[in-house]
Amino acid sequence: MLTLYHFPNSRSSSIVWLLEELEVPYETTIVDIRRRDGTGRRDPANPHPHGKVPVIAHDGKIVFEIAAIALYLTDAFPEKNLGPRVGDAKRGEYLSWLAYRPGVLEPAIMMRFLKVAHVQGAMAWAEAGEVENVLNDALSTAKYFLGDAFSAADITLGGAINFLMGSKLLNKTQVLQEYCERITARPAYKRAIERDAQK
Repeated sequence: MLTLYHFPNSRSSSIVWLLEELEVPYETTIVDIRRRDGTGRRDPANPHPHGKVPVIAHDGKIVFEIAAIALYLTDAFPEKNLGPRVGDAKRGEYLSWLAYRPGVLEPAIMMRFLKVAHVQGAMAWAEAGEVENVLNDALSTAKYFLGDAFSAADITLGGAINFLMGSKLLNKTQVLQEYCERITARPAYKRAIERDAQK
């Protein structure tokens, strides 16, 4: 059995969406998390080493962090073609975009939110405006991050773009707006939203 440790309307909602796209059996265990407003707690039922979500348990294995989970699941269930396989020409590009959300996008937006001045070269982070330019350039000539093929990168990174634009932490452009309309029109996205609303 595949279990997702989840908190509704959080980063782990992207993994709910991915699981709905994969159409594999899974169960969801809702755990508490520490929230920005000071509420919540570290839940002892959550196997994440920092008490965060998402985490999955699958066949006795624990996998945490969104990029790792997306890669693990698309490799474990390759028949849905949501991630290029080892040896595919698009594999490197796929891995790069999976890592871009936690490694580049989120730190840049957090620095913007906290009004922290960007220090060039610090921790290999990029400035938020530069990140926005990269995202807009990548999607200005392609439907998805891997071109014409929708992938888990569009769930993890695209889901973050959609959320951040809605939160006004990422500047809305026609390119990003049209991209988000494409990915959120998918039936699996709608099922994931409905599932979160029932929790």
